Amino acid sequence: MDQYCILGRIGEGAHGIVFKAKHVETGEIVALKKVALRRLEDGIPNQALREIKALQEMEDNQYVVQLKAVFPHGAGFVLAFEFMLSDLAEVVRHAQRPLAQAQVKSYLQMLLKGVAFCHANNIVHRDLKPANLLISASGQLKIADFGLARVFSPDGSRLYTHQVATRAVGCIMGELLNGSPLFPGENDIEQLCYVLRILGTPNPQVWPELTELPDYNKISFKEQAPVPLEEVLPDASPQALDLLGQFLLYPPRQRIAASKALLHQYFFTAPLPAHPSELPIPQRLGGPAPKAHPGPPHIHDFHVDRPLEESLLNPELIRPFIPEG
Repeated sequence: MDQYCILGRIGEGAHGIVFKAKHVETGEIVALKKVALRRLEDGIPNQALREIKALQEMEDNQYVVQLKAVFPHGAGFVLAFEFMLSDLAEVVRHAQRPLAQAQVKSYLQMLLKGVAFCHANNIVHRDLKPANLLISASGQLKIADFGLARVFSPDGSRLYTHQVATRAVGCIMGELLNGSPLFPGENDIEQLCYVLRILGTPNPQVWPELTELPDYNKISFKEQAPVPLEEVLPDASPQALDLLGQFLLYPPRQRIAASKALLHQYFFTAPLPAHPSELPIPQRLGGPAPKAHPGPPHIHDFHVDRPLEESLLNPELIRPFIPEG
């Protein structure tokens, strides 16, 4: 740490505090993530190892945040990243509602280029959300926080846990178009209710692999027809709704790939994607970082053996989906 001068605190993640710092010799501004080891015998946290491994296995790319160095510090270690001024969550929070179409296209295009690069290197991020999409001083968007990333097998032979919460690219696109999340659930069941309300109730006809899901027989919902996306986002263009519809499909294998999405007519019709220099770049707030939303209290955690109404912050959400009788 002697080679860096701490300039301030940026925020705090699941495994460490992030500081803004300057390299004493070169003057380069970086972001330092300090990861403390709770117990030395436990070793380095798996999420930190995954982030290091994922970033080291990928060559430098303008749409993925650069890991510059890793070094020990006290009872832990430090990851040095290129410094990014803000993130997409801050942009959405402070920009006009909703963002201009050219701005949405630009952010989405950069995100897709980063995702396509990760997938080409057999890396699946698994924690895509606006707060993990950093924005540089020049307006460049870069994917960050690879703590949940995995190397995947293109042949599908490797199994992965389903207990991972993340927003897919389609959800981020919908949030950019809408100015707020399309599916703002506070827990698993509320999230499911919002999804079903818009996309309709899935069945084996539209999603053949549905019956193979681990918790398929533990909960049932009555049939609910999907809501047309033009009713959900009345101000979105037909091209935007077409691309969004190809993202928001239940069967994962039917969703449009990032590399193919970049060729969609949405990006080639007016208005064209804005240049990064034309995008809003809010400054990070000074002082202590705001505390993360604590989420719903433990009493609202979902358990299969508990009545659904006891698992919801708002029990009325579930009523349209409960089979009668």
